[in-house]
This record gives sequence, structure tokens and C-alpha cells, in this order.
Amino acid sequence: MKRALGLVILGLLIALPAWARAASATDKVWVLIDHASSTLTVYRGQQTVERFHPIAVGRRGVTDTRLRGDMTTPAGVYHVTRFNYDSDFHLFIGLDFPNLAQARRAEETGVLSDQEFDRYLSYYRRHGQPPQDTVLGGDIGIHGLGQADPGMHRRFNWTQGCVAVTNPQIDRLGELVQLGTKVIIR
Repeated sequence: MKRALGLVILGLLIALPAWARAASATDKVWVLIDHASSTLTVYRGQQTVERFHPIAVGRRGVTDTRLRGDMTTPAGVYHVTRFNYDSDFHLFIGLDFPNLAQARRAEETGVLSDQEFDRYLSYYRRHGQPPQDTVLGGDIGIHGLGQADPGMHRRFNWTQGCVAVTNPQIDRLGELVQLGTKVIIR
């Protein structure tokens, strides 16, 4: 009887954190960047918190496969890894690109050699984020305009692969997200 009660208590202790995570997931802030509608939407669970329009992405649009210097914004699921308040673009919110799935796919297709993939994994394990100097590129994030022309921002996709919003919008986004916030780019 004591053993059965102990197993029930142990089961509850194991399950409680999972229940708490599931409940809190419905309240988590996350970001959806939609190239087709030129919007960046911040959600809390399924509720819209704020929407920014228009956004600018890489000069060559959004793609599933990206290589350093190709001027595309990588589609995928990312997480906020850093904030640079001293950026030329007002505020830079860094993302964990290239993520593990992208690096693995690059290795499988021969874009990354086995040695480069091993280096990627080693760096990721040591630093908790991907290296920014792979053949896939790096330093992908969401940023403001800095001194860039707001008129150009409204008319063109102009970045080298990041997502850009206005300076007031990036300030507001910086208030809404934190390290680890999920960001979906499509």
C-alpha cells in the first residue's frame, strides 16, 4: 500500500511540471512573421497582442534554404538568442539561425561537410546557440531601421536576410519578447 501511494505521489510530481508547462504554453508570447502579408504579429497564446506592418525582409524574399550572402530571409522556427541595443539598426534581436534542423538538412544534402556539421554541433553544445559563420550564414534577426530611409522600407524588401520594422516598432517588440521567445518566419 505504501509503495502504491509512493508511486502515485511520484507520478503526480512528474506530471505536475508537464501540466504547468501546458497551461503556461497557452499564455506564452510568440511571434509570427508572414512575408505574404508583410506583417509581424506578436501573440500571447492565440490572442493577438500587437501587429506591425509593413515589414521588410531579404531582397530576394523568404526561402526554405538559405546560403550566406544570398540576400534571402530563412523560413523556419527560431528562438530569440540575444539583444543588441548598440546596433546600427537601432535594436537587433538575434535569432538562432541556422537551427539544428537546417544544419542537419545541409549536411544531408552535402552543403555542410561532416566536419563542418561536427563543428556546428560542438559550438552549439558549448555556447547554447548556433555558430554564426557557417556556409548557411548567420546574424539573422529582427531589427529596426537605424538611419535607413523609412520610405524605402515601406516600398522594398531591402535587408540582407533579416526582418526589419521601424525603430518605434522594434522598441515595442523589444518590450514584448525575451530570450527564448519563439519566432516563426514564413
